[in-house]
Amino acid sequence: MEKNNKAVVVFSGGQDSTTCLFWALKKFDSVEVVTFDYNQRHKEEIEVAKEIADDQQVRHHILDMSLLNQLAPNALTRDDIEVKDGEDGELPSTFVPGRNLLFLSFATILARQIGAKHIVTGVCETDFSGYPDCRDVFVKSLNVSLNLSMDDEFVIHTPLMWLDKAETWEMADDLDAFDYVREKTLTCYNGVRGDGCGECPACELRRNGLEAYVAKKEVTE
Repeated sequence: MEKNNKAVVVFSGGQDSTTCLFWALKKFDSVEVVTFDYNQRHKEEIEVAKEIADDQQVRHHILDMSLLNQLAPNALTRDDIEVKDGEDGELPSTFVPGRNLLFLSFATILARQIGAKHIVTGVCETDFSGYPDCRDVFVKSLNVSLNLSMDDEFVIHTPLMWLDKAETWEMADDLDAFDYVREKTLTCYNGVRGDGCGECPACELRRNGLEAYVAKKEVTE
């Protein structure tokens, strides 16, 4: 167990962050979660995060990040922008510039206020849709910068960094949270809980990973 065993989980109520929550609950004695309200396309995300936090009996912080909505118009903050993958090397329309930079910075500031040294986030370089702020090099660089800015020793944990979606489902299963994650989380860009709309890029990625893991599990059993 870590010497300072209190953690803050950056929490959206989605598959990845909920898996990270269960991971943190196993690893740390004390866990709190933080959700950011940036006037995202579907407020259902915040409601799901509230429900899961309450269900898991963890303190839930919701921070107002509406300024991000003003600065970063994209498919997650505007109803009139289509959700689509990037073409010809462009980023997907769902990329929110600076989102993880701000989220991790404010999560670390919150961690300082509540006496936590650990910040947990579900960013992933394997299935990261090309988002530059999900890369390992970015997280490590920001971790150094945050420590220098506050003259402290925080640790940003990325338990999903090198996992694909099938392996993320496997982690949830290993944490005895497979059904919980599948039924109660919200990953869908169209705001549909559980298995989602089945059509948006987030749902396709989630479903493909689920099918791959279930197929692998059937072979090994």
